[in-house]
Amino acid sequence: MLQRKICMLGAFSVGKTSLVRRFVESAFSDTYLTTVGVKIDKKSVAIGERTLDLILWDIAGEDEVSTIRTSYLRGTAGYLLVADGTRPVTLDVACSLRERVTGLLGELPFVLLLNKCDLVDDWRVPAERVATLRQAEWPVATSSAKTGEGVEQAFRELADRLLDAKAPMSSPPQAP
Repeated sequence: MLQRKICMLGAFSVGKTSLVRRFVESAFSDTYLTTVGVKIDKKSVAIGERTLDLILWDIAGEDEVSTIRTSYLRGTAGYLLVADGTRPVTLDVACSLRERVTGLLGELPFVLLLNKCDLVDDWRVPAERVATLRQAEWPVATSSAKTGEGVEQAFRELADRLLDAKAPMSSPPQAP
């Protein structure tokens, strides 16, 4: 059995916790709960004939006051960058996080997930910006934690990338 540590990174209130909950429990709640520090979940996924245990680290959001603790990133094999499609500034935060993580850990498998695609009338991330990221070979996907659209696929895409990268085994999760 393979095990990989995955970090959920993004600004506050982009839906990281809701995405993890949708993926792990197939559930959604309209109640907003701020993540304090980190919350750890686990889900096994079958990739071909292999089973991969994803250890999901849901890290508290980032803004101009609060930044991610680098100790939470230790041992990560890959990450989901989450942005809120209704708030373009959260894409700026995701891009900044990508630069910082790459500077700290080097190139790791990741997927940029533009969440809240169910809010079509409120969508504000310009298509041109997304196209530019895709041209730069960023893996970009859309999702809705509320409806479940694209959630499973995004986590599976990251799992595929982890296996392709032959990332080292992550150590068992430890308290921050």
